[in-house]
Amino acid sequence: MTCALRVGGMVPLTTLDYPDKLACVVFCQGCAWRCRYCHNPQLTSPRGQHELPWEQVLAFLERRTGLLDAVVFSGGEATLQAQLPEAMAEVRQRGFSVGLHSAGIKPQAFARALSAADWVGFDVKALAEECAVITQVRGSGAVNWRSLDLLLASDVEYECRTTVHWQLIDPARLLILGQRLHERGVKRFVVQQVRSARMLDASLPDDVQPEALAVLWGRLGELFPVFEVRS
Repeated sequence: MTCALRVGGMVPLTTLDYPDKLACVVFCQGCAWRCRYCHNPQLTSPRGQHELPWEQVLAFLERRTGLLDAVVFSGGEATLQAQLPEAMAEVRQRGFSVGLHSAGIKPQAFARALSAADWVGFDVKALAEECAVITQVRGSGAVNWRSLDLLLASDVEYECRTTVHWQLIDPARLLILGQRLHERGVKRFVVQQVRSARMLDASLPDDVQPEALAVLWGRLGELFPVFEVRS
């Protein structure tokens, strides 16, 4: 009997969500945070209107054996579902590598999922003291950075990434964030520029990129062995 993972959607093929692997992305339903720039607001509710049965996802994977390298569990916040480690194990048993996208909303749940992952894309929302500006949840910064420490103490491959809406963080604060990640020992950092076509907070204006960002990118690039800006 398979697990009862709540799946809000799936991308059958991507080259972007797990480095150097052909993957599919399973979007897990539900999130406890309400990030203002979230571009998947339909996934924040614990139950979705168009959920996919987990058995249907497994049947898809059976047809893709030998064609796909990995399965990435994203969200929402995948680690909030107690069934996630079981689902990750089922995927690994079928020969796929297991990726996880997470912000570590609950460190204990994140630790359980971390032990079942081959690679993690970890969302650092902001400086710990400023996370609530984005998540709209008090105390979110402390748990976000606590989960980051758990990740860095593990042997799991990872990248840390921060999504930027320039109305919520300015270049100076982003540089400080990068410096703190460097001090923590982060080796791979990605800045993701927000997708503003659809955001949870409809009052946020379209993002306007500041001028002269080349200097900022250069300074961040000096801090990390691998640094990337994604649009």
